[in-house]
Amino acid sequence: METATFAAGCFWGVEDAFRQIPGVLDVAVGYTGGTKMNPSYEEVCTGRTGHAEAVEVKFDPAKVSFEQLLDAFWETHDPTTLNRQGPDVGHQYRSAIFYHSPEQQAAAVASRDRLQASGSLRRPIVTEIVPAQTFYRAEEYHQRYFEKTGQSSCHR
Repeated sequence: METATFAAGCFWGVEDAFRQIPGVLDVAVGYTGGTKMNPSYEEVCTGRTGHAEAVEVKFDPAKVSFEQLLDAFWETHDPTTLNRQGPDVGHQYRSAIFYHSPEQQAAAVASRDRLQASGSLRRPIVTEIVPAQTFYRAEEYHQRYFEKTGQSSCHR
């Protein structure tokens, strides 16, 4: 089992998208990339913790590659909007790949560069590609939020 961590706006839709991928074993929503230890949702929403709403994806690399997860990441959000996804605005909604190894870093950079060179986006990609930090699991009511509430996805 390997771990991948992504931020792409509101974590509920990102979690839902990754749960649909065969080979993904588990997805947790939470916070990472900031300075506040054990932040709460309310604290992250202020934008003062430095954390992004993110997902931690546990996956079986024999069934799904990190590159396939990157493809899903790019498809789930607009990587050209700085600190914003749809109506959600703030650094906590930034686009980021938090890599766990030099191999993940190289794959993320190559994937970003291929997407940018493809000409399919009208603006430059602003996604951060940074080392993984401590991932703080969000409160339980945020886990599997769409399943619990019956809402549909808020992402592309």
